[in-house]
Amino acid sequence: MSNNDPVIFINNKKCNNSYSCVRVCPVKAIEVTPGREHPVILPNRCIGCGLCFIACATGAVEYRNSTGSVKSALESDTRTVALVAPSIASEFDDITDYRKLVAMIRSLGFDYVHEVSFAVDIVASAYRQLFEESGGKYYITSNCPSIVKMVRKYYPEMVPNLAPVVSPAIAAGIMVKKIYGEEIKSVFIGPCIDAKDEILSHPGKPVDEVLTFLELRELFSLQSVQEKNVSFSDFDPPHGNWGALYPIPAGILHAAGIKRDLMESGIITASGREESIEALNDFNKHIDTIRHHFNLFICHGCLLGPGMEHHNERFRRRDLVRKYSAKRVNTLDKEEWTGAMNKWSELDLSASFTPDDRRLPEPPEEAIDEVLKIIGKENDSNDGDCRACGYESCRDFAVTVAQGLTIPEMCHKFNIRNKEDYIEKLRKTNKKLAETRKALMESEKTALRESETALEASETLSSMIEKLPSGVVIVDNHLKVVHSNSAFITLLGEDATSVAEVIPGLMGADIKSLLPFNIYNMFSYSLKQDEPVVSRDISLGDRMLNVSVFPITPKKIAGAILRDIYSPEVHGEEVITRITDVIDKNLAMVQKIGFLLGEGASETEKMLNSILESYKKVKRD
Repeated sequence: MSNNDPVIFINNKKCNNSYSCVRVCPVKAIEVTPGREHPVILPNRCIGCGLCFIACATGAVEYRNSTGSVKSALESDTRTVALVAPSIASEFDDITDYRKLVAMIRSLGFDYVHEVSFAVDIVASAYRQLFEESGGKYYITSNCPSIVKMVRKYYPEMVPNLAPVVSPAIAAGIMVKKIYGEEIKSVFIGPCIDAKDEILSHPGKPVDEVLTFLELRELFSLQSVQEKNVSFSDFDPPHGNWGALYPIPAGILHAAGIKRDLMESGIITASGREESIEALNDFNKHIDTIRHHFNLFICHGCLLGPGMEHHNERFRRRDLVRKYSAKRVNTLDKEEWTGAMNKWSELDLSASFTPDDRRLPEPPEEAIDEVLKIIGKENDSNDGDCRACGYESCRDFAVTVAQGLTIPEMCHKFNIRNKEDYIEKLRKTNKKLAETRKALMESEKTALRESETALEASETLSSMIEKLPSGVVIVDNHLKVVHSNSAFITLLGEDATSVAEVIPGLMGADIKSLLPFNIYNMFSYSLKQDEPVVSRDISLGDRMLNVSVFPITPKKIAGAILRDIYSPEVHGEEVITRITDVIDKNLAMVQKIGFLLGEGASETEKMLNSILESYKKVKRD
């Protein structure tokens, strides 16, 4: 993939529309609209945090893979250097010794392998100087690329408060280019997905490629690199000191020798989605009273980044990093480290940031109120915000719907209430119909006999349709079900079965409440345009349906055939033959009762013939 491609995207072939990605996105960068079958990540709004990647159980959220380009670089004659994040202690707990991991990386073809912990020490020293000379101005650390993007896009007025210091990964890239020359290819290997955007877009391109730990494991697998086949090998100098603690959120402060005492420290550390957003909001509104610098990470530090295999056991992995750091520091030549720090203290670590405002205008209050009314929250003050949709409040959700980024169906309570109300409405309607039918039966015996005759004709039609292995449904111009067979109800699932227990055959049911938008929209089109929509493949849950919709009576009646593509093939010719025989035998009877049914016989014949024509077309295709 090209470095110009979006860093994170959704693979529609894997997406099951669970919307878990939408619920965890901290910046509303994933769009859900009726016109699209699946959610879409909007690159211009995305901050690359990777929370959606972690949340997606089906693996539909993917990121730009760099293994191919790195493999090509390793196979070329160009010298290469690996810059390894100190998060290895958290990620590679399955490897017995870090020196084995270094040897495995070298065996991939890297000429040099450096740990980024020394670059952390250099950056930490720069932060200490920045904070000491801030003169009453307060800064937000710029180590986490997702935090930097969030400030640039959603708090642009706070861009001047981003610390003008490069991240440790970029500092490491600048340093190795000085050591080995500009022609060397440097590859950063770490836990962060958005490092692919942050590092590669830096002026001068001090780092040429970025691999996540997951991609490193992929390369190990591709080249059959295993711990048992390599000997110990250490990182190339200079070696780091307490910079090895960088994966822990406050680790860089420890590396800088900054006190973390509650009363004396002038720095607040926050990590994780909720804490980071709250910290940015408080910094924006109350920094003049808080009067602290903020050290922020969108993840819980770099212990459990999205580009890692594990995203749990945070405190165990924190301890792994602590022990690894202590081991490295205990064996460090302090005199050699001091000399290296003095040598590289003049390295230019300056950075600059520009606003990239992606905030959407606040929609009118009328639009927000209308959405709240739709989801049943306008006067429901006692019903708290459940946050199941992923937003902080129902109002925040309503604002997003009004902005066109999502749909009301994301609200669980809205869906449940709609289904319950609809079933209850059907029960009441059915009760009234039953009472009316009883009164008519008692008052007009003649009409009853005529109705029974008509019912026999209808039952004949129902019987024929019921024998079809595919789902069949007929609707009127109000998108109300005129008739459906059990195969159709079975395809729709449990909700439709519940409704069918109240209203046999779903008669009178509104298909907009039974089918997703992209299916019932086919009915609307067929009725309005008086044209068929033939053989569309549409996913419904874990099924793939082949749907054909066709007009029966122009702009009044439409029918549809839904086939489960994964079921055994329906023998269309046999069904056509049976229906044709029934038409021949029953058309005479239907004509005799035509004076009772008015246009009923004609419409019945049209319905049946339309079904036959549709099956013939499907068979031909």
